[in-house]
Amino acid sequence: MKNLQEYLAQKNSWNSLVGMPALDLNSAKDRKAIAQGIDSELSPENLHCDGEISQAQAMKKLRRLHKCAAQLKQLDPTVKFYEY
Repeated sequence: MKNLQEYLAQKNSWNSLVGMPALDLNSAKDRKAIAQGIDSELSPENLHCDGEISQAQAMKKLRRLHKCAAQLKQLDPTVKFYEY
């Protein structure tokens, strides 16, 4: 769960900067939103930062997001991923 918790902490940090509410793994609605966020980050253009990062950096990001998705799926098997 370490990867997922780190992902959520980073996401909540950004949310606080833009005035959005914090996400909570205990909420089914928030778990769905987290899954959608991970799915969005897995899209090719987001994964590669529109070509601004190296292939190695993109692969590191891919592995981290896959770990987060797997941990979220383990926590809540009902969440859906399309890019994972």
